[in-house]
Amino acid sequence: MARRTLSSTLTRAYKRNLKALTKATLGSGKRIATQVKRAAVKQLKPPPGRGDWLAGAALGPAGARRWHLYRPPGLQLAPGEKLPLMVMLHGCGQTGRDFAVSTRMNRLADRERFLVLYPEQDRIAHPQGCWNWYERRSGKADAEASTLMAAVDQVLLLYPADRERVAICGLSAGASMAALVATRYPLRFKAVAMHSGVAPGAAKSPATALGAMRGQNVPPMPATAVGKAMGAAAQFTTLPPLLVLHGDADAVVSASNATSTAAVWAAATGARPGAPRVQQRGKRHPMTVTDYTRRGATAVTLCEIKGLGHAWSGGAASMLFSDAAGPDASRLVWAFAQRQFRLGQAILPPP
Repeated sequence: MARRTLSSTLTRAYKRNLKALTKATLGSGKRIATQVKRAAVKQLKPPPGRGDWLAGAALGPAGARRWHLYRPPGLQLAPGEKLPLMVMLHGCGQTGRDFAVSTRMNRLADRERFLVLYPEQDRIAHPQGCWNWYERRSGKADAEASTLMAAVDQVLLLYPADRERVAICGLSAGASMAALVATRYPLRFKAVAMHSGVAPGAAKSPATALGAMRGQNVPPMPATAVGKAMGAAAQFTTLPPLLVLHGDADAVVSASNATSTAAVWAAATGARPGAPRVQQRGKRHPMTVTDYTRRGATAVTLCEIKGLGHAWSGGAASMLFSDAAGPDASRLVWAFAQRQFRLGQAILPPP
């Protein structure tokens, strides 16, 4: 009898605990679902601006990737007129909307009349939302680059974007992916900008990515080794001019990657560095600017920003990975791209 009573007591205790655990689990699940729903609603909400925030998705070798296109308000195009297209690749821990808010590129697009494409990394492809720029050995990096080009081609087909005036830019992992896309499809872009990214060719797998971020695994600089560092597509071909922006106080991606990137790109194009010059606007962080040229054409412009960490220079103060005290990177990127659109030149490979 005592044994039966003990058994009944244990059974009731077990049921109570199971009920409590189930309730707690369901409550946790509801909270997680609520958080996911709120994040989804936030992502669908357009960033500040009077223009259109148009949604789409592209399918490629890496699967499907969502994108948003910012179209300035009140566009009245002349017959046959097409607008420049700026492709913006966000960094780890960001979404396309976050990047739009941080960089305020849309505000510039309103004034200068250009379209802005914000591709979105899928969290299934990377839990932190990073572009897999380093997965070259497995082929994942090239697959994502091809899928990004599918997004660009989709926008060129559906909207009045000028395929002869396309530039690509990114921050951190987005910067490294922008460089990879540009080296794989060099004739599709008139300009490329890397902000706080890793030097092209510095990593081929997850095991080497962290070392590359610390400034290790620097790719070889001689022109004969450029194909190995940047990939066969970047050897013996034209490359779009490159703008490199990096803070000297970056604790996430070593600032040495900036000089390595400039050196690799210069080796691929046969460009040589000119005399560095210091520029500062008001009380913003000063920067040292070095142009790498060949036959009078600029192949690389390197901007090393003093006191800037791992953040978009001149970005919105309220956002992560954004430093309002730096020079306005969005203006610098657009001015660089606009200059290349106007010149319409490509940097030929060295003889």
